Amino acid sequence: MNREHLHIVAQVEPDSIAQELSIEPGDVLVAVNGSQIQDIFDYQYHTQDEYIEVLIRKPSGEEWLLEIDKEYDEDLGITFENGLMDEYRSCHNKCIFCFIDQMPEGMRDTLYFKDDDSRLSFLQGNYVTLTNMSDEDVDRIIQYHLSPINVSFQTTNPELRCKMLSNRFAGQALEKAWRLARAGISMNGQIVLCKGVNDGEELVRSIADLAAYLPNLESVSVVPVGLSRYRKGLYPLEPFTQEDARQVLSVIHAWQDRLYPEYGLHFIHASDEWYILAGEELPEEERYDGYLQLENGVGMLRLLINEFTQALDALRDMKNVDIPSRELSIATGKLACRFIEEMAGQVTALYPQIRVHVHAVRNDFFGEMITVSGLLTGQDLLAQLKGQVLGERLLLPQNVLKSGERVFLDDMTVEALEKALQVPIDIVKSSGQDLLDAMTGIRV
Repeated sequence: MNREHLHIVAQVEPDSIAQELSIEPGDVLVAVNGSQIQDIFDYQYHTQDEYIEVLIRKPSGEEWLLEIDKEYDEDLGITFENGLMDEYRSCHNKCIFCFIDQMPEGMRDTLYFKDDDSRLSFLQGNYVTLTNMSDEDVDRIIQYHLSPINVSFQTTNPELRCKMLSNRFAGQALEKAWRLARAGISMNGQIVLCKGVNDGEELVRSIADLAAYLPNLESVSVVPVGLSRYRKGLYPLEPFTQEDARQVLSVIHAWQDRLYPEYGLHFIHASDEWYILAGEELPEEERYDGYLQLENGVGMLRLLINEFTQALDALRDMKNVDIPSRELSIATGKLACRFIEEMAGQVTALYPQIRVHVHAVRNDFFGEMITVSGLLTGQDLLAQLKGQVLGERLLLPQNVLKSGERVFLDDMTVEALEKALQVPIDIVKSSGQDLLDAMTGIRV
């Protein structure tokens, strides 16, 4: 068997069932309960019972049949070299709003890979269009009762969906969502809104149609299309205006008020960009239904503000806490800058010995219409922070880095930026508590 199709153990968690049974990196999973494992769907399903039999092949060729008694759904503690335990499925669509098509040449290869794999929806929360999902995939999701799955709807108008995804089967794929909903599979949805395409009456139609999936479709986010400066030859899309944003919010709020009394869910949510563009206040925490769509930028700022406020209140109430004098800077995207400035102001008002300089970094790499911090590059940070007052430390949000690495989107490293700016850089996690700790220099 080709190595690419072997389920090779990469890591074993300490104190796990796998470690107890002497399973080691380099071992191969051959079968579970006598069945060959096709992918992560099969693995999770076949390993959930309280008694299972696992066949392992050691690098020497020796095979071990392990009988395992465990708690129902207890994980074995194995990470495989291939997270999906199968080949990754690339996207067959040519969406008019695809951000990958709007990236310049010369970036690392992984940034150009378009995934549309339903298994990544369960593993990593990716949104999938369903066009790459076979009837067999749907059957297995229903059989294994895997939830939730995240679906990129964009529109419920079949003809318009075919146009937006540039895929003649995109309209038919919506039927798969109906099958999943009828089978009781939990879902979250997404609509990437494009001006003059799926907004206005089309948005109203989509919300009305998707509301019929309640309660199994728990939430739907509406996010504005991201437009970079690399759009030559692509579908002509325009940015939304302040008035456009207010109209979008008006539609969304009306549907929230209509659906919440019946379902106890606000269901349809606007990403933070809409409120900032419209010049309206962020909703209160209760409107976000437990923050089901944080990865889509829905409620991220409200959660950060609330966590920061609670952490600051707790710190204020503590006695005998020595807050050292310090001067530091924070760099962020234009979207969140005003809110970061307000939080920094609260800290400096309470502790005058702390000075905080907040710098809004313009996205010259992708274009000024991209305002989120997660798409900032090392070269933009360097160009705009060089010569600025940075203090003794520079704080950067964790989402500016490639997951698990100290590398920016343009492959500049944190260490290279530190050297160029001549200032130590602290990478700050996403919570309000972490932000406060980084500002004050203490961990309560």
